[in-house]
This record gives sequence, structure tokens and C-alpha cells, in this order.
Amino acid sequence: MGLVTLSVVSIIIFSSMELLPGDFGQAVLGQAATEETVAAFRRELGLDQSAVMRYGQWISAALQGDLGTSFSGRNASGVDRSREVIDLVVPRLRNTLFLASVAALIAVPLALILGITTALFRNSIYDRSVNIGTLTTISFPEFFVAYILILFLSSLYPVFPSLANVDSDTQFSERFYRTALPALTLTLVIVAHMMRMTRAAIINLLASPYIQMARLSGATPTEVIIKHALPNAWAPIATVIAFNLAYLVVGVVVVEVVFVYPGIGQLMVDAVSSRDIPVVQACALIFAMTYILLNLLADIIGIVTNPRLLHPK
Repeated sequence: MGLVTLSVVSIIIFSSMELLPGDFGQAVLGQAATEETVAAFRRELGLDQSAVMRYGQWISAALQGDLGTSFSGRNASGVDRSREVIDLVVPRLRNTLFLASVAALIAVPLALILGITTALFRNSIYDRSVNIGTLTTISFPEFFVAYILILFLSSLYPVFPSLANVDSDTQFSERFYRTALPALTLTLVIVAHMMRMTRAAIINLLASPYIQMARLSGATPTEVIIKHALPNAWAPIATVIAFNLAYLVVGVVVVEVVFVYPGIGQLMVDAVSSRDIPVVQACALIFAMTYILLNLLADIIGIVTNPRLLHPK
């Protein structure tokens, strides 16, 4: 199913690029270029071939790890300084994965702790306070949270830099320091979803008969949740964690643009602006693969922790 889904998504990605208005050759050469010049330029890029043929060439090359050649280095003077798409994507993807990893290492344990403790102390002041806080962060879009953090932690109180400009030579400690604000932004956005799903899953299980039996047997509230409720709640929790981890990789576009972070999201925005079709297709395909793989991982975790899912009623 994952392979079928990825195949369908690849067709949608390629078709979307085909449906975009305008022409790359005309955009590069300018309005003054003759039709013969534009046709020769399109022929050089392979844009004169049929869409079906170009899709077949693109997907067969992608299966071999070849994502094509960027259009950005080509110009009207005939000078070709284009680069392989894989060489552009890999360092940017590495930066995005670093940012996503930092946010995940903070957000996942925090969300699990908050979800378990709020379920344990349901309807208490602590539970209501955490719910109000998480609902507040969910209500704000990412760019608003980012600008609020920049205002307070970079402008009014200069604790962290407002621009997360890193490169391959940046030391680990310095990289961690510069990505603090975008990582905190992502953490605030996703921790609320994971925390509320964890809380809801555990509360739903607390009404089950086997939980009542565990309580009657003398188990403490902590033992009831940790030993009895949590193992059966892992499937929905793993699913929501996978969705949010996928968002960390796919949904960082806005955050990367706000903080000028050199990740794959920023690369895709730049490629869209310059109509660099191979780069846009490669970024979109990587985003799709991330979602599919993480959802597959969530299904596997759910089955491992609860084998009954293999035999639905």
C-alpha cells in the first residue's frame, strides 16, 4: 500500500508541475527571445518530450537515486552552471533533519509526560491549566508563534539569535544555539497535539473492565496507567507521534522561511520562485516518502505493542 500510495503521489506531483502556468524557457530567455531560441532551449532541457515520457524518465531515474539536474544554473547566454539536484537536496535535508530531531527530542517526551500526568490527575487544576496552554498554542499559526518568540527571546531579551543561518562548517554547539528558536517554535506547535492524544487515549482506556479489575486488585493509579493502560494506548499514540514527526520534516517550510534556516523547506520555496521544476519535484517526493514511511512505522509499532490489531473483529 505504501508503494502504491507513493506511485500515485509521484503522478500527482509531476502532473501539478505540468499544470503550472508559464514556461521556464520563456522565463529565462525573456520576452524578446524568438520562438526558435525558446524551442532550442526547451529541447536542451528535454521539455519538448511528451509528459508521459518525461515522467517515466524522472521516476525511473529517481528509483536509482538520480533526482535530475537543477534548472537554476542555466541562463540565456548558454552558460550551464547547473548542479545535480541530489547535491542541492542532501545538505538541506540534513539541516532539516537536525532541526526536526532537536524538536522531537524535546516534544515527544514532554508530550508523553504531560499526557500521562493530566490523565492521572484528570479534571484537576493542573489538568485544566495544561489543557488551556495546549489549546492556546494550537490556536496560533506557526509564523505567529515564531514572531512572538523572536520578539521576546531575541529582540526584547536577546537570548537567542533571530536568524538561524548555519552551514556545513558550523560547530555542533553553535548549530544547536542558532536553531533554538525554530526548534522551540516547532515544539510548541506539535507538543499540544501529541499531549492531547495521549491524554484522550489513556482516559478512554481507564473506563475498560480490565482497568477496573486492576484497581480492585490493589494497583496504584500510577501502576494502572503505566502497566495496564499505556501498553494498549501505544497504537493511537504512536500514530499521532508519527504524524507530528512527519510534520516536523514536511511542515517546517513556514518556520524555515521565518528564521531563514537553510533547510529543505527553504530550498523548495526558492525553487518554486525560480521555477526550478526538478528541485520542486524532488522536495515534494521526499516529503511524501517521509509521511508514508513514518505512517508505516506507526502501524508497525502499534502491531508490535498490541498484536490483537492483526486480527480485527
